[in-house]
Amino acid sequence: MLEAIILGVVQGTTEFLPVSSTAHLILFPWFFNWSGEVDTLTFDVALHAGTLFALLLCFWRDWMELVSKKQRMLGLIILASIPAGVTGFLFNDLIENSLRSPFIISMMLIAVGVVMLVAEKSYKYKGIESTGLKDALVIGIAQAVAIVPGVSRSGITISAGLFRGFEREASARFSFLLSTPIIGGATLLHFKKALGSQGNHDLQLFLVGLISSFVTGVIAIKFLLHFLKKYPLNLFVYYRFVLSAVIIAGIWLKE
Repeated sequence: MLEAIILGVVQGTTEFLPVSSTAHLILFPWFFNWSGEVDTLTFDVALHAGTLFALLLCFWRDWMELVSKKQRMLGLIILASIPAGVTGFLFNDLIENSLRSPFIISMMLIAVGVVMLVAEKSYKYKGIESTGLKDALVIGIAQAVAIVPGVSRSGITISAGLFRGFEREASARFSFLLSTPIIGGATLLHFKKALGSQGNHDLQLFLVGLISSFVTGVIAIKFLLHFLKKYPLNLFVYYRFVLSAVIIAGIWLKE
């Protein structure tokens, strides 16, 4: 139960902060040798469902406006979701089987961290209402890269937004709106796979994971939107570099 709570907090926090949730969910069981139900696909579905509910709670007004008044922006979000959707559908099994090693994660943490630092140097002047077709495509393609563990969906899409001239908060807001259909689709896809798995599951354990990821997800979203009004991404970049060093040290110690 404690492991479920911890992983729920990890998922809810790192899904939205630019530090890679997939990397953390892989690394925690790896570091602490956790196994059992908290290391199953079904539990992973519960954690992602929690973060999906957090997005819907924080942005339900935005989605109501997109559907009723801002159909052009809605169309751009749908268009920008296609690259990640196609990439996930075609390469999900390859990624899960071949690119989840701690070494690859550590390298991606560093690489995207450098991208984030460079993106911070871009001149920022555009609000989310200024989003154009090219902006949506660039950010959408960037989101497709986030299927690789260690990249971070929010990290790479916020950086892409900064490169396109968006203000930090506007870039983060578009990133969160864009992530909603992708997280929703991934949750449904994994849920379908989980239905085909055998065995009885501890529903209380999954509920605890879902609730903890939901609560911390809401906090993380609100924190990041407020944080980026005043501060750059550098703090998260330094965290990524430190985490990469810890991973490399862990690999060396486990050999």
